[in-house]
Amino acid sequence: MSNIILIGMPGAGKSTIGVVLAKTMGYSFTDSDLIIQEKTGRLLHSIIEEEGAEGFNAIENKVNSQICTDRTVIATGGSAVYGKEAMEHFRSIGTVVYLKLGCRDIARRLGDLNERGVVIKEGQTLEDLYNERVPLYEKYAMLTIDCTNREIRDIVKEIKARLQ
Repeated sequence: MSNIILIGMPGAGKSTIGVVLAKTMGYSFTDSDLIIQEKTGRLLHSIIEEEGAEGFNAIENKVNSQICTDRTVIATGGSAVYGKEAMEHFRSIGTVVYLKLGCRDIARRLGDLNERGVVIKEGQTLEDLYNERVPLYEKYAMLTIDCTNREIRDIVKEIKARLQ
């Protein structure tokens, strides 16, 4: 299967870049967060409030490990990398692309983390979360794209060129 799976911090541009990439490649586009909401019948922040971070991660891992598509750009939630089974599944069905962006840029782009459905532990800062996740993004990435100070069209162009 030839999918492109986008991983990275919330606010890195996975959904925005994913839609443009899918259009330019003639692929379908799917957002794994929307699939989670559809399967559970709940908004992400509601799941996190009701199930806690670990409960949400378990649901996300299960749902993501069952995604079965072809010729699709999949934008994952920033916490998808906590799901070992899901990430191994993604690597088996396509190319995992890490959209890398610095913590300062992420902070500028993000509004209310809770409203956005960001899985963050009590007392944890965005910087703590960033430092915890970056090694996981790097571990699972088959391709890393630096998105710092770049236009969407240039990022899309680079992804396409590096996949060919």
